[in-house]
Amino acid sequence: MKMAARNASMIEFIFAGLTDHPGLQIPLFSLFLSFYIMTVVGNLGLIILIRLNSHLHTPMYFFLFNLSLIDFCYSTVITPKMLMSFVLKKNSISYGGCMTQLFFFLFFVVSESFILSAMAYDRYVAICNPLVYSVSMSPQVCLLLLLGVYGMGCAGAMAHTACMVKLTFCADTFVNHYMCDILPLLEQSCTSTYVNELVVYIVVGIDIGVPTVTIFISYACILSSILHIRSAEGRLKAFSTCSSHIIAVSLFFGSGAFVYLKPSSLLPMNQGKVSSLFYTTVVPMINPLIYSLRNKDVKIGLKKILSKKLFF
Repeated sequence: MKMAARNASMIEFIFAGLTDHPGLQIPLFSLFLSFYIMTVVGNLGLIILIRLNSHLHTPMYFFLFNLSLIDFCYSTVITPKMLMSFVLKKNSISYGGCMTQLFFFLFFVVSESFILSAMAYDRYVAICNPLVYSVSMSPQVCLLLLLGVYGMGCAGAMAHTACMVKLTFCADTFVNHYMCDILPLLEQSCTSTYVNELVVYIVVGIDIGVPTVTIFISYACILSSILHIRSAEGRLKAFSTCSSHIIAVSLFFGSGAFVYLKPSSLLPMNQGKVSSLFYTTVVPMINPLIYSLRNKDVKIGLKKILSKKLFF
């Protein structure tokens, strides 16, 4: 508590941002503002679409609803503050604000990794055990899975944040990043970060490893079932059902593992910033596109909504 109190007395952390090149500030601001607008419109649009269409009230779209909610929330935790670094000479954040941003960022990112594994399990049951799908993926089961998703998100965020507030930070609080993330904050500590680094490898290993294994086993079983389908049309339909999810999983886990599970000596912080952009900005923006452009049910639901509006 003594260390945390001394940290709280510090006024601010100062973000380095993405670049200090004056000629790039306005173009990058415009680019990432457009990304954020697309993220908000895409994810909120998908949330509203699923909510208004009764034929989308199924387990698959229940999890997709929550994926869009998570993407919207964690993009909102990060992007507005990042945009400020392009227009302000000094983009700073208080100690309390930094720890709050860190907690909610980790909460939503960890929750996303587990919601993706829940979606993989849903596809496994739908394709491999269709006769018991309504029982295996009942509303009660879906709710329990969702509680597990957010429970793991909360546990992961609390583990990292609790370790972070025990550190004493040096007087120089210049954070070489555009947000309060684990690794750049550890660089500013005046005390040993051994425990924090150990927690990073253990907790991040669990938060990436457990969903990855779940997804891998689910899709191994799905692939085995698909190969036993005799008709080419049936195999194609099964593959198309899973393709959107496979793309989303590959983008999210690939970029996350690249940033957090590589030794810092092999990944300079400037390169880490660019890699972080992918899963904090690009992935939340393209997820709605992946699930809507490649999803027949979403397209039909959107046409119904638009036709009702045109009729009225």
